[in-house]
Amino acid sequence: MSRIDVRKPAEEELERRDVTSWPVWEKEVSRFDWHYDETEECYLLEGRVVVETGEGESVEFGKGDFVTFPRGLSCVWDVKEPVKKHYNFK
Repeated sequence: MSRIDVRKPAEEELERRDVTSWPVWEKEVSRFDWHYDETEECYLLEGRVVVETGEGESVEFGKGDFVTFPRGLSCVWDVKEPVKKHYNFK
């Protein structure tokens, strides 16, 4: 299984990918299970999250991070601060 990739993108990359045209998803502070049937890319506008994988990996990310979740990943989202993100499935 591939890992969750978290990085700080350059503004040029966000423009090239037209991230601001992607749908927006928002979530209050909460904790829930999630499974990715497709690869998801997202860019966080607000918030802070810790994602825990079944393999015991714990990944934290927040405002300004570009995150890629691999297809097939099962995890637990622990939303520490309310999230607002652009997202895209591929």
